[in-house]
Amino acid sequence: MTNREKFIDIYKSCVKREGADKLLEYIECKTDFFTAPASTRFHGAYEGGLLEHSLNVYECLCDFVNRPRFKEKYGFTFSEESLAIAALLHDLCKTNFYKTEMRNVKKNGVWESVPYYTIEDNLPYGHGEKSVYIISGFIKLTRDEAFAIRYHMGFSGPEDANQIGRALEMFPLAFALCVADMEASYYMEGTPLKN
Repeated sequence: MTNREKFIDIYKSCVKREGADKLLEYIECKTDFFTAPASTRFHGAYEGGLLEHSLNVYECLCDFVNRPRFKEKYGFTFSEESLAIAALLHDLCKTNFYKTEMRNVKKNGVWESVPYYTIEDNLPYGHGEKSVYIISGFIKLTRDEAFAIRYHMGFSGPEDANQIGRALEMFPLAFALCVADMEASYYMEGTPLKN
């Protein structure tokens, strides 16, 4: 099964609310979601990186929220639909966002033109909030889902640390998505740790 097929399978089996079909159609027909990179030079900086990252975050999020401590001690539970929406769509803001340009690089003493990714932001509405905005044009998000997607970057963004801390405290799905995003970015997709 390809990553595209896996994404569509998870999405269709979990996301059932009104407008979900239109959102998937938008993703498939109006965006480069399935081919876009996840970044210009960090995790997933290659064709299909955004799709792979979204699937990795989904896997990490499902693992995290199914920990006994998270469920039994803290009493946090989320629907399969909320997990799929939060993880699969958290970086929808990165669609139609990157473009490929060429630059000259010296390889073995010879100049060569190579492609690289740059940013072309035609909807400058932030990061997490842009994803919430795009998704909300098709489906109604729960408050937990909206805050999870909005604050999935945790403390790595430019926002006020008190505001982020309060959001992560108030919305456990936001905390869980933030952890899953970091795990996928740094350990699944990043440079392997050296012992």
